[in-house]
Amino acid sequence: MSIQSALAPQTWPFQDKDLPPSAYLVGGCVRDALLNRRTAYLDLDFVLPQAAVETARRVASNCNAGFVLLDAERDIARVVFPEATADFALQVGNSLEEDLQRRDFTINAIAYHPFSDTLIDPLGGQQDLDARLLRMIAPQNLADDPLRLMRAYRQAAQLGLSLEQHTQATICQLIPKLAGVAAERIKVELGYLLSDSSATPWIHQLWQDGLLRQSFPHASKTSLAFLSAIDEAAGLLQHHAPGFAAALPQALNQRAQGKEAAQRTLLSTAKWIGLVADCPSRAETTLKHMKFSRGEIHVLTRLLTSWPRLQELIDQGQYTRADQFHLFEAAGGTFPAVVMVTLAAHLIQQRAEPPDPGVQLAYLQKLEPWIGEYLDPFSDLAHPKPPVSGSVLMKALNLSPGPQVGCLLSQLTLAQAEGQVSTPEEALELAQQLIHSPLAMTENG
Repeated sequence: MSIQSALAPQTWPFQDKDLPPSAYLVGGCVRDALLNRRTAYLDLDFVLPQAAVETARRVASNCNAGFVLLDAERDIARVVFPEATADFALQVGNSLEEDLQRRDFTINAIAYHPFSDTLIDPLGGQQDLDARLLRMIAPQNLADDPLRLMRAYRQAAQLGLSLEQHTQATICQLIPKLAGVAAERIKVELGYLLSDSSATPWIHQLWQDGLLRQSFPHASKTSLAFLSAIDEAAGLLQHHAPGFAAALPQALNQRAQGKEAAQRTLLSTAKWIGLVADCPSRAETTLKHMKFSRGEIHVLTRLLTSWPRLQELIDQGQYTRADQFHLFEAAGGTFPAVVMVTLAAHLIQQRAEPPDPGVQLAYLQKLEPWIGEYLDPFSDLAHPKPPVSGSVLMKALNLSPGPQVGCLLSQLTLAQAEGQVSTPEEALELAQQLIHSPLAMTENG
């Protein structure tokens, strides 16, 4: 099989004359070409018998591209282009075949010589691709880098493969090795799975096989039910409230690009609740241990605090403007995810009964007032603006910076939303009353 059209030097972001004739393409780029998988961002991995870093420096210099020394000891470097990366690594062992023998799975141990359009496949990787199987090369290869245990599930999910039986059994035997893997690396692998709705069964498989036990001890069959339910809820919102649902696939960090942005959307971040405790403080402990960013922890703890409250108010069937104000205040920018998870919880409850689209639509109708309020940029409940600023409040009442000021601002904003005050003067007068009423501050702050 020729993969010249996919990996020919003409497709590279640099000229082949910058490479020695002994260079081979290996790994994922070869595998993906054989599977006819195309991506907008090109990842090239070259293995060379010598001078890998020197070659990378030459390519970067000739193309005015970015150069990153990844591992000086093992002679590995990366060249970064606007829409591609090229990694250059020193061959491990005395031959290309020996290098391929040390890789993780047979499908990733296929090499391609671009100058002669030749495939080198000593371990039967093409045969496993045709059989749609993910097969390990050797147990020791997995033990040498235990993250490969989790990567097996991720690659199977991404490529539509099945885990070969002996490979899966070996992975389960090597689970204790995961204790030595950095939390950040485990988080990244799971992040790939959570960002792909079709990968949800593989997260269940990870849990059933015991690979989540150490990192996410509170994950359970019940909590994991949220994963598919959240995807279903997102689909319902996209169909019935597309303007509202548009916030769900947006990146948490607007500066993030590529794979990172895809992993850290409001939708994919919300799905982590399926792996942590439903108690916000206990969830936060797990998230910190797994090296989540402060922004991600903030989103998830707000979500865990807010969605049960929204569910409670919807089930009650009646609520005050103050109830709405405080919930919007607690949820902040996570509110679209709060609605999505609340709807997901309802879908989980309905699964115990015969499916009834009418019941789903009825529940959506109960959420519509909240959705409409959030979509209104001038809403005093969802997007309130305090009637006075904190600096004005402190100056007028001779207050020092601290929690009391925030509490007062919240109460004044609520009073404005309820029509109790309409001018800064009225707001300051009410604030004066509130600071002399400890009971009011306690009840409302």
